Amino acid sequence: MFSANDSKKALRERALNARRSLQEEGRIAASARICEKIIHSHEFMSARMIACYLPTDDEVDPTAIIERAWRANKRTFVPVTDTHGAMSFCEISIDSVVTRNTYGIWEPRSGTFISARELDLVITPLAAFDVNNNRIGMGGGYYDRCFRFLGNRRKWLRPKLIGVAFMCQEVDNIAPNSWDIPLYRVVTDAR
Repeated sequence: MFSANDSKKALRERALNARRSLQEEGRIAASARICEKIIHSHEFMSARMIACYLPTDDEVDPTAIIERAWRANKRTFVPVTDTHGAMSFCEISIDSVVTRNTYGIWEPRSGTFISARELDLVITPLAAFDVNNNRIGMGGGYYDRCFRFLGNRRKWLRPKLIGVAFMCQEVDNIAPNSWDIPLYRVVTDAR
């Protein structure tokens, strides 16, 4: 656990260092546990339109979630970013061709795009999280801008943003900014 007095940048760096320090075998096993929890969740089973991310290096690998969604005939989308700070969602299939963008993130070269408002469930990557479902991302603000329409909701309908992380990424407290969009919940290898 880290001090609540640490800046977001320091919390991000410490959580990312903790994530990077995990051994590959442990990361693979933890990712599998996280995916199983998501796949058996009510949110996943009831969703028809799911967004997930394509993993890079040491992130939780959600590939099993995507593959299960395909087998269950759920439409599956991944985030695509542009140079102006906007994020949208492009449908992905087993036949999709993906390439790395300027940030090194995998994205499909082509496909059908939809509005974030049409999604039922969004599996969200993160650098750090706290017990109040606040998240720190990689610092670009893409998820907060894309889902700002959730900021004024009175109750959570859709999409539900579920963060996935290794337990070592949990911090004591994240002081959210007014523009930060909290997660519906966080799923880890430990809970």
